Amino acid sequence: MITSTNGRFTSIYINKDNRWEMLYKWACTVGKPSTPTPKGVFSVGIKYPAIGDENTSVKYATNIVNDYYYHSILYDAKGLYIKDSRLGVAISHGCVRLATGNAQWIYDNVPEGSTIVIH
Repeated sequence: MITSTNGRFTSIYINKDNRWEMLYKWACTVGKPSTPTPKGVFSVGIKYPAIGDENTSVKYATNIVNDYYYHSILYDAKGLYIKDSRLGVAISHGCVRLATGNAQWIYDNVPEGSTIVIH
């Protein structure tokens, strides 16, 4: 997976016959200037079906590094109502937000240990 913090998109690649081909390219939201998304090369870590606090939750969280995740747009604490569906902007606390279906695709299909590049 490659995420561009300037372009605000995440691309999924598949190795086909020893060649990397882009499978998907999705708009994403990245960290705001005061809480940037970490840049570098990482490995997919632990996954959670949902995480949150008393006010907000996200679905399909896939760990990037430390407390930073790929996850869905923001929902209310119970995960029933969308609180913020904006994509393509820099407003998060450093996580990479994706449309819920795209976050689920990563959660379901990208195995732990897969390479993540964020630039």
